[in-house]
This record gives sequence, C-alpha cells and structure tokens, in this order.
Amino acid sequence: MQRLTLTPRPDKASKLEAIGLSFHAWDDYWNEAACYRFNAQQVDELEAATEELHAMCLQAVGHVIAQGRLAQLGFPKQAHALIDASWQKREPSLYGRFDLAYDGHSPPRMLEYNADTPTSLLESAVAQWYWLQNVFPQADQFNSLHERLVERWQQLGVQGPLHIASLDDNEEDWVCTHYLIETALQAGLQAEHITLENIGWNAAQQRYVDMAQKPITTLFKLYPWEWIFQEPFGQHIAASQTRFIEPAWKAVLSCKGILPVLWELFEGHPNLLPAYFEPGQLQHYARKPLFSREGANVQLHTPQGLSAGAEGPYGAEGFVFQALAPMPQFDGRYPVIGSWIVGDSAAGMCLREDTRPVTTNMSQFVPHFFE
Repeated sequence: MQRLTLTPRPDKASKLEAIGLSFHAWDDYWNEAACYRFNAQQVDELEAATEELHAMCLQAVGHVIAQGRLAQLGFPKQAHALIDASWQKREPSLYGRFDLAYDGHSPPRMLEYNADTPTSLLESAVAQWYWLQNVFPQADQFNSLHERLVERWQQLGVQGPLHIASLDDNEEDWVCTHYLIETALQAGLQAEHITLENIGWNAAQQRYVDMAQKPITTLFKLYPWEWIFQEPFGQHIAASQTRFIEPAWKAVLSCKGILPVLWELFEGHPNLLPAYFEPGQLQHYARKPLFSREGANVQLHTPQGLSAGAEGPYGAEGFVFQALAPMPQFDGRYPVIGSWIVGDSAAGMCLREDTRPVTTNMSQFVPHFFE
C-alpha cells in the first residue's frame, strides 16, 4: 500500500461535473493530486475481511434483539417492535460501507459500519473508475459497485414504483440518491426522486403518499432511522405497509453500540478493536457517540492527550469506548478505507484522508488502483 503524488487531469472539473459530481471542489473534496496503490493480495484481504465482518455483524444484530438490548444501544421504546419485526422478517438490505483502518501489512480493523445511510456512492462507483481509465488504464481497481447495485435492485423484488428520498437542501444526498435512481432504472425498475419534506400521510387510506397522492409502496430513504424514530413521521410506519429500504434492523448496525457487542461475541478477532460501553478497561481510546455522523463529537484519548473531531449535536443517548486503531500515516495524512458491501458481498472500496486522525465531512476523497 503506497500513497503516490500525481498531477491532476487538466479537465478533471468538467469530467466530474459531466457524471454529476457537482460538489467535487467543495473544500477540495475530490483530490486526484494523490492516489493509493495496492497489490492484489491486499485487495483480497480487504474483500475477505469485509464479508467476514458483515457476517459477524448480522450475528450481532440477532444477539441484540434476542437479548432485549435495544434500549442499551440507545433506541427509544417505540422503535423496539419495529426493529424486531423487521429482523424477524429478515427484510433484505441494499448496501453498506465499513470504515477500516489498514496499512497494507496488519489486518484491517473495523472502525464502524455505515449500514443505514452511507454516501460517497457516485465517487466510489463511477468517478474513481473513470479516473482509473484516464490515468492508469492498464491497472485495476477494487470496484464492482455499480454492477452489484444494479443486480441487487433486481434481487430485492420491488413491486410497483420505487420512491428514493433525500432532504431538499442537501446536495451531497441529492447526488447520491439520483445515482441510486440510475442504478434502479438500469435494473428495470420504475424509480423517481422525492424529497422527504414532500412525503405525506393519508390518514383515511392509512398510507404514505407523494405530492400527487400516489401511494408510496417502496421507499428508499437516505435519512437515518434514529431520526425517524423520534419524529411524527415514524409514528405511522407500522400501519403504512410501505416497504423501507434500508429496513429498520439496519439501524442496529449503524449504531456504534454494535462495536462492544461485536467484541463480546468475537473477542480477539483480528479485524476488531476492543470496545466497551464503559472506558474502564482502556487507557487510550476513541469515545464515540452511539449515534453520530462524519466524525462529529468523537474524542480521542491518546498518550499525547485529548483530541477531538468536529463539533456536533450528538451524544445525548450515550457513548461507546473503542481502543485506538493503529492508524497509518502517509505524507502526514491518515487514510480510512471505506469498504462497500452490497447484499452480503464485498463490492469495492474508497479512501478518505485527512491531516487529522478523525475522518469528517471535510476529509478528502482520494482514488485508488491495484496491480
């Protein structure tokens, strides 16, 4: 695993905008002045670890629900029956992304599982693939994400129109959901975008509807379950008969509380870091809110002292404490590997890097290849 310094393509802006990556220049988000090179053995290791971690996570969800531990993970009582029913039906999921610490030598270590609302799809599936064709056309890339998403939509058995929803004022989410629409259309589905603000409730018919009063039979929502559980919108889900993608049980995996549960079940596993609901067993650790996004409200208690991620609104439900990962540094930057899972299969990876050891929404996306 190496970090290489490159000269960006002179027409990179027009190429990125042509595929819909409209926010590539925000805070230099898309960085092709560098890239990461892997070998085939390292890619195989990442692929195997991703699928093994996913299988372990599914076991952990079953354990949490069977042992009645949803409250310990911060879920309100009104959400328990919905999560339980979703799991008992084994409602199928679309995709997720593990965040892994990896240096190319030691085993990949799981930092967290973005199982409910992971973004960076267009960048991972399309933008870095076209970059590869332009810059390293003889090389390969760990990237079957687009094909697997199309195939997965076909496997999900969606009946009728598919509504894909995001917030009205979030451009990153808009880009991600419109890319998902493209994959659904290629899978032969009827798919259209709707803003979350435009989803209504028809009390007489007991169903969610769009602005034309058409029933929403299947809804992909790029909006966290833990927020839905707290809002009036969520009160009608059980009665609505709407099929949700991702299903409610995915909220358990997106909660950082899954980290100590995994350590309880698989203590010593080489792809896990020690994690607990209390810090007492750790001298140096990352304190993570049960529910947080983009590194917000994360604190690192290191031998050098305390450092923190971005400010944010998270932490009211509680925290978990995870042993510090041995984060690699390349040219003064800390890369985190995002390893994608579609269905139950590893589907590719992306990298975000930062000069700080906590990845945030300001961290740069850097492409990769392998030989």
